[in-house]
Amino acid sequence: MAEPERSLKVFVSGDVNGKFNSLFSRISSIQKKMGKFDLLFCVGSFFGNDMSQWVPYKDGEKEVPVETYILGCNDDEYAQHFMEDGGGELCSNVTYLGKSGLFTSTSGLTVGYLSGRDGGDKDDFSHFSKADVDALKRKILNTSTFKGIDILLTSVWPKDVNKYGTELKQQPTCASESVAQLALAVKPRYHFSGLEGISYERNPYRNHKLLTGQQSHVSRFVALAHAGNKDKLKYLYAFNIVPLKYIGADELHKQPVDTTECPYKKDFNQQTSRGAPERNEFFYGDSPSAGTKRHGTAHGDEPPGKRSSEPPKPKGPCWFCLGSPEVEKHLVVSVGTSVYLALAKGGLNEQHVLILPIGHFQSLVTCSDDVLQEIAKYKAALKKFYKSQGKTPVFFERNFKSSHTQIQTVPIPKDKAGSCMQVFMDNASQLGIDLVEIPERSDLKEIVPAGKTYFYVELPTGEKLFHSIKKNFPVQFGREVLADEVLLNQPDKVDWRNCAVSKEKEKELAKQFQQDFRSFDFNAL
Repeated sequence: MAEPERSLKVFVSGDVNGKFNSLFSRISSIQKKMGKFDLLFCVGSFFGNDMSQWVPYKDGEKEVPVETYILGCNDDEYAQHFMEDGGGELCSNVTYLGKSGLFTSTSGLTVGYLSGRDGGDKDDFSHFSKADVDALKRKILNTSTFKGIDILLTSVWPKDVNKYGTELKQQPTCASESVAQLALAVKPRYHFSGLEGISYERNPYRNHKLLTGQQSHVSRFVALAHAGNKDKLKYLYAFNIVPLKYIGADELHKQPVDTTECPYKKDFNQQTSRGAPERNEFFYGDSPSAGTKRHGTAHGDEPPGKRSSEPPKPKGPCWFCLGSPEVEKHLVVSVGTSVYLALAKGGLNEQHVLILPIGHFQSLVTCSDDVLQEIAKYKAALKKFYKSQGKTPVFFERNFKSSHTQIQTVPIPKDKAGSCMQVFMDNASQLGIDLVEIPERSDLKEIVPAGKTYFYVELPTGEKLFHSIKKNFPVQFGREVLADEVLLNQPDKVDWRNCAVSKEKEKELAKQFQQDFRSFDFNAL
């Protein structure tokens, strides 16, 4: 049996069409009776012609009652309300997922998503192409432990979904064969669609052939009507779900008595090889490359390991881009191909350093694969270096009120490593920060969208902790925890400005670190 504490309470809404008050007041009412829900996903069109109800939420005058994720636009006239370069936060508690991709929540829920209408070969901001769908299939199928996903979100219905199933009184106007092939391939436990103004819940269908194939879980398709519709058709779906990864095979493969055959047939003209190569992709899925504007196109694939000829550049001055005149180069202690190491200004101790991309990447989530690989090399080298001195590092990133990726690296005594987790959790609790542990082998890009602010820390004992920043966050939180009396016992060093030394002293410290680190620096070997 699945563990009860793993269960998530989830809402899914059909087209909101700008009727935010109707949706959010309904959700608030339900939560008063049933308790707080974890997530809300919205399919179909989120914005409408009347934007007056959106302004108070955008300006922070009204609060969205649940963490909300939405699909992109289905009509060009609403494109102005979405950022051009992919997903991101539109207001507090409302995040645009992006054009397509695979989202994994901090609780392990896997959600595939595809925005827009079926454009055939047409690929623009409000349409997806067959190539977009193929790229999304590859992304999901190429996960090492693939056996299906928890939820699939598409605004457009899959073609022939009602075959063998519950009678459909009104046919959708623009059902998509590409979406049907996507659902067939990725095996969602739940598939939600909108756009049509129709409320329809199909009985479950199996994802294997009786007596001939390996048993699998069932899929359920649900179409939702428009929010606040006059016919009072169902537009809000509420359910509990335990992420697939936590369910045993016997429980997962249970077949309800009304289960039917799968309504979709494999189209070999659309088939995608599971082993086909795909370029590096963000959390959102189909972006051309890190640091560039993205509309989810599936063109311009690069072979694995290929890197851009030159790194992204900032739009204005940046204190951390190595080629920028603002960089205090006397603090630089090691330079690699895509990443460099610098002594922290006002560090917690004399071996507190920053791992930084040479090019302009705002956060770890937006870094290209070559940058991430070299960051990992620096982490490994620093671990060996600190170990030689009886210490162990804590790595943390605060993607909040910062414009360039900074991996703070602070060594602590090795015998304090076991206390780190508790000290972080205790300090977070005191400040009302919801710091959660994420799987040790998890990919940050699959948990948080590129436009989302967050705090992330890797502990010496292997745990990874994450906090999604909503509004305010203490910018010195990481330093404050490490300065705690249990760890470094340096409460006077919480603010880096209290630790500032002269430029000559900084040069001296940087030179000393460079000499000590040389035998561990892969760039110097």
